[in-house]
Amino acid sequence: MSFELETAVNPKGLRRVAIDPVSRVEGHGKVTLLLDENNQVHQARLHIVEFRGFEKFIEGRPYWEVPVMVQRLCGICPVSHHLAAAKAFDRVLGVTPITASAGAVRRLMHYGQMLQSHALHFFHLASPDLLFGFSSPVAQRNVVGVAQAHPEVAKKGILLRKFGQEIIRITSGKRVHGTGAVPGGVNKLVTAQERDFLKQDLTQMLEWALDAVDIAKQLHGQSEAVYRQFGSFRSNLMSLVRRDGAMDLYDGVLRVRDANGHVLFDGVDDQKYLDLIEEEVRSWSYMKFPHLRSLGRDQGWYRVGPLARVQNCDFIPSPLAEVERKEFVAWGRGELVHATLAYHWARMIEMLHAVEVIAQLLDDPALLSGEMMSHGERQRGGVGIIEAPRGTLIHDYEVGDDDLVTRCNLIVSTTHNNQAMNEAVRSVAKEYINGQEITEGLLNHIEVAIRAYDPCLSCATHALGQMPLDVTLLAADGSVLDRVQKSPGRGLTRHIDSPIGLEA
Repeated sequence: MSFELETAVNPKGLRRVAIDPVSRVEGHGKVTLLLDENNQVHQARLHIVEFRGFEKFIEGRPYWEVPVMVQRLCGICPVSHHLAAAKAFDRVLGVTPITASAGAVRRLMHYGQMLQSHALHFFHLASPDLLFGFSSPVAQRNVVGVAQAHPEVAKKGILLRKFGQEIIRITSGKRVHGTGAVPGGVNKLVTAQERDFLKQDLTQMLEWALDAVDIAKQLHGQSEAVYRQFGSFRSNLMSLVRRDGAMDLYDGVLRVRDANGHVLFDGVDDQKYLDLIEEEVRSWSYMKFPHLRSLGRDQGWYRVGPLARVQNCDFIPSPLAEVERKEFVAWGRGELVHATLAYHWARMIEMLHAVEVIAQLLDDPALLSGEMMSHGERQRGGVGIIEAPRGTLIHDYEVGDDDLVTRCNLIVSTTHNNQAMNEAVRSVAKEYINGQEITEGLLNHIEVAIRAYDPCLSCATHALGQMPLDVTLLAADGSVLDRVQKSPGRGLTRHIDSPIGLEA
C-alpha cells in the first residue's frame, strides 16, 4: 500500500489523502480522505477505479457461451458466476427444476467454491491483520509473515483451499474457469474414484474448519471491545434462504431484515428481484449502489455476505455449523451483530457448513449416476441468483429468437455491499484518523475495514447509465500531453491545451 497527501481541489482548501491501491483485495480500488489543517476527516470514500463493462459485451453472444464467459469476471469466485449464469439460462430453457444428478454436481461445485474462497480470504488476506495487529510492520503483515510466525495456521489455510479447488476441478473440469455447468444441467458427473479421492481427506478438513472457527472466536474474545466497535454501524441485511428459513447457499428465496432484526421482506421469488431492488450510480465510482425500492437510497441500503446470511437464516442445516451459529448469535446479546470484523467469524462458520454439506453430497448416489440434462419450454429471459462467497449474486438475461443475448444485468455481491463499505470507511476514518498524524499503520485500519467484506472489485465494475471517465495521455518521458474528463451532465472537460486532443 502507498498513500499520498496533496491539496484537494475544493474551496475549503482541504488536504486529500489517497490510499491507492487498496491492498489484499481482488481488483483495483482506492480510498480518498479529505482532511482539514487539524487532520479532521471531512469526507471518506471508497472509489472503484477500473471499468470492465461485462454487461455490455455479453450482449450479442450466444446464450450457451455465457456461463463460461462470465467466469472471466474473477479468478477467485469464477464458479459463482458460472453457476448463477447457468441457473439463469435454465429459466430461459424452461428447465425448473434440473435433474437430481445435475443438482448434486452443481451443489458440490458450489460448496467447494465456498470452501476455497473463504479459506483464501481468511488465511491469506485477512489473517496478517488479525494475527499481527492493524498497525504491525508492513513487512510482516502478509501471508509470508503468517507462514513464518504461525506455520500450522498457514498450512491449514493452504490445504483447506486446495481441497476446495480439487472439488472444483472434479466437478467442472478445471480448478479455475471450468465448464461443468451448462444451461439445463451439467456436462459431467463424478466418478466413484473421484468421490473416494475427496472422501479420504474429509475428516481432516472438518477438523481444520472447526479450528478456523475457534481462531475467529478467540480473536473476538481476546479483543472484544475492538471487535465489537471497529467499523460498526447498523444496517439492513439481505440473503437467500431456503423456503423453510434454513441457510441455503445455492438456491432459495430472498429475505431482508432491518437493523433491529425484524423481517421486512420474505419469500421474494428470485425472478422478481427488481420489485425489491433498485440501482443507482454516482459520479465518483464505477460501482453501482443498490438499495431497497420501498425504503429509498438513504434508508434502503443493506449488507450481504456471511454476516447477513448467518443472521438472516432461521437455522443452518448442518449440525456443527448450527451450534456455532447459535454461539455467534448469542454474542450479539439479544440484538443483531453489526460489527464489521464479525464478518470473519461468520465466514468461518460458513466454511465449516460447506465442509459438512460436501460430506453429505459425497454420499449422494445421484452424484455418480442419473440424467445430466433437462428440457423444457423456451422462455424469453431468466434470472439466476446464488449466494457467492461474498454475498448475493444476481445474473439477469434476456435472449432473442436467434439465441443471442439481448440484455444482461449483473448485481454482484460487492456491489450490494458498496454503501456499507463506504460507511465502514467513514466510521473507521473518523474513529482513528481524526486529529492524528497520518501514518501507514493508521491508514491500514481503513483497509482492514474494507477487507472484512472480502470485496471482489473486479466483479463489481459494471456501469449503469452515464459514468465518469478520466483519460490521461502521457509522452514517452512521462510528461502529460493531454487530460480529458467526462462526467454525467457536464460532457468533456479538457485540463491541458494540446494539439493532441479528443473530440466530444
